[in-house]
Amino acid sequence: MKKKQQGSAKAFIIVIIMLALVVGYYFYLSHKAPAAREEKRLTEVEEVLLRNLSTDYPPSPKEVVKYYAEITKCFYDGNYDDIQLKELADRSRELFDDELRANQTDEDYFQDLQADIAYYRQNNLKISSYATSSSVDVEYKKTSSGELASLYCLFNIREGTVLKSSNHQFILRKDEKGHWKILGWTLAKEEEEAQSE
Repeated sequence: MKKKQQGSAKAFIIVIIMLALVVGYYFYLSHKAPAAREEKRLTEVEEVLLRNLSTDYPPSPKEVVKYYAEITKCFYDGNYDDIQLKELADRSRELFDDELRANQTDEDYFQDLQADIAYYRQNNLKISSYATSSSVDVEYKKTSSGELASLYCLFNIREGTVLKSSNHQFILRKDEKGHWKILGWTLAKEEEEAQSE
């Protein structure tokens, strides 16, 4: 009879230990799993900076202007540190045609950019969104200086609670690697006329 009781006691203890292990493991997983499942969301700036232009250059004029608009939106958003701002500035200059880059040193460009950002902050301005021309609206032209493309990008700018828009015409030129580079941009003609009135 003692052997039966000892066997029952051992079985009971083993069941209790197994039960405690299962409950402990469940408790561990229920508190550990949510933290493991949480993925760090990238900021808009981090997403823009993830693109490697040497291996993943935008394939069309529209995509180049779209990427430039993303960078520009990040400039005036203000959610970055000094290192990221410098990286954004460098990235935008990588999209420029050599002729456009030659007009200004990297240092001068960065100083002018900081002044523009300061102006936007002082006047409570932010680029809330942008829209580029559709692919079919891109105009292509061959000239003595190379193959050119022209398209528009409309920036929606929030000034406090007021929404304004600014339409820019971009001119791009294809380089020797077949990459479209920004040669320059200007306010769209209709916007220039409205501002001069």
